[in-house]
Amino acid sequence: MRLPRQAPRKARIEIIPMIDTMFFLLVFFMLSSLSMIQQYTVPVNLPQAVGSPEKIPAVVTLTITEDGKMFCDKEPVQSPREAVMRLRQQSQGQDSLAVVINADQNVKHGQVVELLDAIQQSGLEKIAVAINHVKAKG
Repeated sequence: MRLPRQAPRKARIEIIPMIDTMFFLLVFFMLSSLSMIQQYTVPVNLPQAVGSPEKIPAVVTLTITEDGKMFCDKEPVQSPREAVMRLRQQSQGQDSLAVVINADQNVKHGQVVELLDAIQQSGLEKIAVAINHVKAKG
């Protein structure tokens, strides 16, 4: 007497777990890429103010450290005049170049004003001063 054999089951690829895994990887890489955004600046202790933070597209960062040293996108500059020369070089190929000034809160006010004046005289119009945003009391 012969017993009937069952046909072997064909292997299948389950797609649902694969879709879940791919979605998880997509979310993971999206979130991790957001945390990798770098701003090319020298770390300084910024003053605090209540104001709305603004996003500026094409940015050149000028930094003044507590001891008075100036940097243009992490490259040292000796004077506001040299910083303006570098800004002109970088703005030649762009329509709207924005300048962000990161000045330590302990820097002399006159040094920041001198830099602002030199930038305005160069013809650049989009200038911002970086702050640490704090929530308004009240």
